[in-house]
Order: sequence, then structure tokens, then C-alpha cells
Amino acid sequence: MGDRGQPALFTIPAHRAFADALVAGIMARQGRDPLALSRGMILLPSNRGVRAVADAFVRASGGGLLLPRLIPIGDPDIGEQVGGALDPLGEDDPIAPAIAPMQRQMILARLVQQAQPGIDAGQALKLGQALGQVLDQMQVERLAPDALRKLSLSDELSGHWQKSLTLFEIIIARWPVELARLGCIDLVDRRNRLFDRLAKRWAEAPPTGFVVAAGISTTAPAVAGLLRRIGEMPSGMVVFAGLDQHMDDAAWQAIGPFDPDPVTGRAPAGHESHPQYALKRLLHAMSATRDDVAQWRWGSEHDARAVRGRNISNAMLPPKLTSGWRDLKTADRSLAGVEALDVATPGEEAQAIAIALREALETPGRTAALVTPDRQLATRVSAHLRRWGIEADDSAGLPLSRLPPGTLLIAMAQAVAERFAPVALLTLLKHPLVMRGEGRLAWLEGVRGLDLLLRGPRPQAGLIGIDQLLRPREDEDRQGTLREQVRDWWPQARALLEPLERAFLATPDLSGQLAAIREQAGALTGDAIWAGHQGQAAADLFADMEAAAPEGPRQADMRALPVLLDHMLGGVSVRPPQGGHPRIAILGLIEARLQQADLMVLGGLNEGTWPGLPASDPWLAPRIRHELGLPGLETRIGLAAHDFASALGAPHVLITRARRGSGGPAVASRFWLRLKAMSGPQWKSADRYAALAQAIDRPDGHHPASRPAPVPPLSVRPRLIPVTDVDRLKADPYAFYARRILRLARLDPVDADAGPAWRGTAVHEILQHWAEAGTLDPADLEARAQAMFDRPEVHPLLKALWQPRLMEAIRWIAAEVAKDKAAGRTILAVEREGRAEVAEVTLMGKADRIDSLPDGTLGVIDYKTGKPPSAKMVKAGYSLQLGLLGVIAEMGGFAGLGDQPRAADFEYWSLAKKGDQFGYRESPVDPTGSRGKIVTSSFTAHAHEQFSGLVADYLLGTAPFTAQLNPEVANYGDYDQLMRLEEWYGRDDG
Repeated sequence: MGDRGQPALFTIPAHRAFADALVAGIMARQGRDPLALSRGMILLPSNRGVRAVADAFVRASGGGLLLPRLIPIGDPDIGEQVGGALDPLGEDDPIAPAIAPMQRQMILARLVQQAQPGIDAGQALKLGQALGQVLDQMQVERLAPDALRKLSLSDELSGHWQKSLTLFEIIIARWPVELARLGCIDLVDRRNRLFDRLAKRWAEAPPTGFVVAAGISTTAPAVAGLLRRIGEMPSGMVVFAGLDQHMDDAAWQAIGPFDPDPVTGRAPAGHESHPQYALKRLLHAMSATRDDVAQWRWGSEHDARAVRGRNISNAMLPPKLTSGWRDLKTADRSLAGVEALDVATPGEEAQAIAIALREALETPGRTAALVTPDRQLATRVSAHLRRWGIEADDSAGLPLSRLPPGTLLIAMAQAVAERFAPVALLTLLKHPLVMRGEGRLAWLEGVRGLDLLLRGPRPQAGLIGIDQLLRPREDEDRQGTLREQVRDWWPQARALLEPLERAFLATPDLSGQLAAIREQAGALTGDAIWAGHQGQAAADLFADMEAAAPEGPRQADMRALPVLLDHMLGGVSVRPPQGGHPRIAILGLIEARLQQADLMVLGGLNEGTWPGLPASDPWLAPRIRHELGLPGLETRIGLAAHDFASALGAPHVLITRARRGSGGPAVASRFWLRLKAMSGPQWKSADRYAALAQAIDRPDGHHPASRPAPVPPLSVRPRLIPVTDVDRLKADPYAFYARRILRLARLDPVDADAGPAWRGTAVHEILQHWAEAGTLDPADLEARAQAMFDRPEVHPLLKALWQPRLMEAIRWIAAEVAKDKAAGRTILAVEREGRAEVAEVTLMGKADRIDSLPDGTLGVIDYKTGKPPSAKMVKAGYSLQLGLLGVIAEMGGFAGLGDQPRAADFEYWSLAKKGDQFGYRESPVDPTGSRGKIVTSSFTAHAHEQFSGLVADYLLGTAPFTAQLNPEVANYGDYDQLMRLEEWYGRDDG
């Protein structure tokens, strides 16, 4: 059989369902012979295209059918290889095997690390992956590695790009040596050779059955040569998807690529972001023109009206021709069947899309699909559909790094990299796969106890820090019982974590670290991490990584491992098993190619999402890529534009966007803006879906809470009250109720910074131990303060900012104590706890310091790291701590101070700055009552009176514990959420 001369080239317009139209035409051309189809062969771009065409044959057959061979040509960008039928075995001159992708990535990362000493393994893998993509693109375009040396652009490049170009040339010169050592070739190189050999074989002996290449848009010269050969065969055809035949010649030529300038010899860049650019390049590579392409005559019941294709073409005109939109007739700008939904937030967008998909199911046999590159939007829509019991498969899948096996592996690496810091450790121990099964409840009880103990500043690094945290203390605090419980559980967890710590501290070997994570992941989960399709994907990836790790970069810093794993796991998409709803699909852009539904929802039409931002090339400057003839960075925008234009061809289309994304206000996609600008008054909004999305979760009515004022029975009202809670009782009785009656206490954050409370406790501890030592040596006080700053929980920033101030204030305290001692004043007690029966309840408190004055009376001192309360607040009945401690002292409540001594001096010693120094003394009282202060001799009586009134009302009476009774008094707001403050505060009836 000889060639037909003119290749048989066809296109299926965008308004037709590609797979169904293709199948209808092939079946019509093959006639009634039931075996004719089985002798044929259809080449498709990917495995997804194979599945779409196979489903179309099933729909068209209406019964039994022998299918032709459906063969993917493979897509290196998504990791798909050439179908086995195009890679026959047993040839006399076999093509060398392709290097394994993981092995290739590891070797390239090692070469990058050797060329750039100092970068870690994670950075090396990222750069190595980008390097591999450039190598692939050069081989796809059949550029020799020495093509770079023929360019004379180095003087025009910045220093950064010159350095990158030099490194690139060094590495690619070493790459062939690595391949020769392994006896392999690159996957893209092997693909090129297979296509060349196949084209040559078919030129000599064409297949006996028909051969159709359908939906292929790859511009690679090897693919173009094979398609040319198929089109020239007597029984061959090439069928393009969505080649625009409505554009006039001026618009077609405006796309590019353009001829070189006769003066400079350089060709201007074409409009790579145009949806027809790739197809035009492919036709050029096939030595064909658009006039050589005929329209496919067949269609299907899933097609839209033909006018849709013409109007899509008008919407996608090259930029310099869009002024022609003003002259379009109404029929040429109409997008009947296309509606737009513009909502406020991504959550509202997902809800509206789910409603639209659900509505489609009301019509028997109607199909619907969401197409979006936004994985978060796809996940939200899938979750909303479950409201109606609809399980929709998200066929684009999710990155393994976001699925439970991946998050556990990253959590393990993060915990070790951070030396088992609290947040990373608890993230690992609480992971849903850890101790899955019967023992998980007991395990979580232990983890919850450890969580409570880790509230506050972090302990020492490593597992030894947890050991020290759990050790018994001489002055066991209120967490003693909890610490004892966790101490019994901790050995079990430590035994599972210790091998990880040991392996990472012992070796910088990447393969050893990966092996340790794999083994302990199995131990922590009982091998549940490797179960199911997600676990299998993780197991396969880890097996490949471990096998290739000896060829990879050196992992010297364990802190880089989480980044490395996140990068590797994020590159693997895990798709759910088949079995979702038969009439609803959620598709990514790649999955949606060659597929069409009755309703196509195109979601996430914001700039940066659809189309996505072009990925940068860290190796070659854009100018170099252009001069070499490599695809520009905007090529992917053109592919996304083609996907968008193809999806617009469905009978009914809903395009959606949210005005605000997760990071702030969002800009509408250029595709959205084009359609809106072209259609003008014909632009049709689908506001009904937005209204339904808002209504579906709208409550029947609003019933905000009123200001709480609980009245607990007298029997549960406390009879013991600390002096520190008296202010809370007076200013916010509800907060006192929550703390003392409900016994609810605010938890500090895990791994919290050393805040004001911690600083106050630390200073009190320093001053207590210094005073108890008895020497009152200023040098000893400074040494104790310095030791406090050397603790592991003290953040370097806190140390840098607070240490100079505190040390100056500490010196001031030592000087003041020495001055008082010279005047006859001595320290009687520090951090002394006392209690007394006052107004029929027990009043308790801890005095920071009690001094003996020269006349035998007592001085009560309270240390403050900040500003002390004002005399006005004290006179109003707040901040009575000093006065109430004086009451306890005068009633003999402090042991060792004698019988009923008189408190005659009350002072705050503040470590804050006043004037030019840190540290000053302030008293809320005055012997004569000047400056609005309380007379010193009546301070304890004033405190006793105020306290007695509160006791009579709240502790011995039945007064309600009203929330925010005196909101003008500052409080910590620990119970604002519990009292539902935002619902009633500021309302007239509040």
C-alpha cells in the first residue's frame, strides 16, 4: 500500500463532545463489519484519553463490541510512558532502557549539590527536578547540549543568570557520563527513538487495520513526524481537538510563531498563551497548514450548538485584534447556554457549585462535571455533595503529602528535625494513624496528659527534655498527679521514638534516615500506614527513594528532611478507586481533556488559579529559552486556555469565581474577563445559585444569647478565696464563677513564648532563692538572673530584649535592699503563704515579701514586672491585694510573724522603667492621704470592708454572677467566649 500523498487531517470543533464524536465517526467509517474495529488502532495522548474513548465506545455500542487497540503515546509531564503496543519486545536492535525516574532525580540532585556545595538535599532535589525538566524539553525539541555554547548572550545576562548558565553547562556535560555508566538513556530520548522507529516501520509496512491519532497536541518533532506518517498512510487519520477554523487569516497569523527579523536575525516571540498556539506549532512541525485540516463530519447527542464554537473563537482573539469585539453582531457575541457565577468567598463558590451539580441530577440521564485546577475547591465541593449522599470521585486526586500516610511521614521528619519540640511531637503522637486500633484510646489519654504538661515554654531539646519534664519534683505543683500518670505512659512512646532520634543523630546518610522513618512508621501504626491505595502509593515512593538514595545528594542537616519529604510526597497524586456517582465527575484540567458532560462547571476562574502562574526556570533565563527555541514559560497558560475553550463547548456551562481567596482579594481570570468583555449585554449571571448557597445554611431566625448571670446554690459557692481573685469577683463575677465554681482554667498554648506570666514567675523565683540564701549579695543575685536566661525555654529574642532591662532592675533591687538594711529594715519572709478567717470565709494569699520595719511594724511588698495599679483603682475597691495581705498579717495568718502585728507600709517594687532607670517603688497609700491616696492607717480596714461586702453578696448571699459587671476594669478575657460576649455586649437589652 502506498502513501496517499496528502495527509488525512481532521478536527473536531470545540462545541462537540470529542470522544463521542470521534467514536461515532470511526464506527460509521468502518461499516457493518464487526471485526473491522478490532483490527484498528487509536493513538491517544494519555491513559485518561484512553479511558474517555473506551467509555464513548461503550455508550455508542448499545451491546457487545470488539474495541480497537487504544494506545497512549505517553505524557512525560505527568509521568506516563509510551503504551506497550508502540514499544515491542524482541527486536533485533533493541533501544536501551530508560533510566528510572527516581534514580534520575537523585543523580541530578547529587550533581547539583556537587556543583553548588553548601545546599541541602531538599534544595538539591528541587533544583535537580527543574534541571531534569529543562533537559527533557531540550530533548523533546531535539536540541544538542552544545547548543548553549553557540549562543552569544552572556554579555546581555545579569550575574545571576550567567552563574546559572555556567552551572547548567557543567552539570549537563556530566550527565551523559552518568547515563553511560548505568547503560541507560533518558525517558524522553527513548520516546523520541521509539516514535522515529515506528514512523520508519510504518512507512515501509503500514498496519493492515486503520490507525487514528486523536486529540494529540504535543509539539515534539518526534510526535509531529509520527503524526505526519499516520496521516499519509492509506488507512491513517489524524484528528485534532478544537482546532479553530473560524479565525480569519489575519487572526491566525497574529498568533505566531513569527519569522526572524532580517536585521537582528531574532524571531519575535509568539502568543504562547493563546489556546491555538500549540496546535499551530504542531501543524507547522508536520509541514501542514490549517487549510489542510477538514472538519470531522460526525457529532453526538452531547454536542452544543455550532454557533458556540464561532463565539468561543471570537472570545479568544489575539490581544491586538480584540478591538473588533465592538463591531460584532449580537449573534456573534452571544454565549447562550453559558452562565457566570461571581460570589464573595471560596466557601460560597463551593456550595453553589454543589447545588448546580445536584440540580443536574434531577434530569434523568443528565451528566455534570466540575473542572477546576483548584484542589481545595474540588475537595470542598466533594464534601458538600455528601450532604445529599453523593460520592463524587475527584479523579485528579490529591497530593500524597496531604493524605494521612504522607502527613505522618512528614510529621515524623519534622519531629526529629525540631528535636521533638512540643508542637511537632504532639502532631506526630496525635496523628490518626498512630496506634490505630484497640490501643488508641489509652494512647490518646497519655498524649493528652503530655499535651497539658507541654503548655507553656518548651523544655530542653530532644527526648531527654521530656524525661526531665516528667521527673518528680521536690516542690510538686498541682500538676503532680498528671505528671505521674504521663510518666507511666511515656516509656511506651519513648521506645517508638528513640530509634528515630538515634538514627538521625548518628548518620547524615539519606538512605539510612529514610529507612529509619519507614521502620518506625510501621511500628507506630502497626503497618496501617502502608495499607490501602494511599498506603501503597507511599510504600512505592519510599521503596524507590530508598533504592535510589545511595546515588542521591548527601543529607547532612536533618532539618532539611521535612522539606525534602514534602517535595517528594507532593509530587505524587493519589486518585481514589473508581466507584463514585456515575453521572457526576470532579476533574482536573488534564483529566478533563477529551471529556465532556451535559453541564460543565468551570470553577476557580481567578488569575493565578486558572490560569496558574507560570513556573519559573531557575536554570535558563527567558531570553536563553527563546533563543534556543524552547517553549516559553507561558506555554502552560496556552494549554490552560485550550482546556478552557474546549470545556466551553459543552451544551450547558457554568463558570464560577470567588472575589476573595484564602490569601486576600482575588483578580478575575483573563479568560473570565475576555468572555465578559466580548459578550457585553449578553453576559448572563447565575445569581440563583448564589441565592441558594446563602439560603441553604441560613437559620430560620437569630436568637442571640443574653448576658449570663448564673445563680448557683449557696452550697457550691466557695468558702475559700485567694486574694488574687478578689478583683475578678468585683469586676467580672462571671469570670470568678467560671474559674472557682466551674473550675475552668485557661490553658497556655503549647510551646508558648515566655510571656509576662512566665517572666513574673521567673523573677519571683530568683528573688525568693536569693533572699532565702541569706547573704543578700548583689553578685549572687546577678548570677541567679543570668542562670535563668541560660535556660533552654528562653527564646533568644526575649533574651536579647529583656536581659539588659532585667539586669539593670535586678541591680536596683539589690541596692534598695542594702539601703533598707542599713536603715534597720530586714526581710522576714519571702513567698510566704498565709490564710485567715475574714467575714466567715477563708482568705488566702502569698506575699512576695514581708519586711520588719525599725518600729516593729510590718511592710508588705509586691514585685511587679510591669506598671503597678494606680491609687485611683485602689481607692475604688480594686487592686486590693496588698491591703488584703495586710489583713491576713494583722490577723496572724502568716506563720512566724508574731501575734497580730500591725502592717504599716505597703509598696510595689516595679521592674519597669521610670525616668532614666529601670526599677522604682510605688505605694497605693500615704500617711496623710495626699494625692488622692488612701490613708495608710486605714488601708487594711478599707480592704476588709470591700472584701466583706463582696463576700456578703456573692459567697454568703445569692447575688447572680453577672458577666462583665464592671467592663471598664481591664481583664484578661479568658472567659469571653464562654460567656458569648460578642452576642450580647453593646446591645440595648444586654
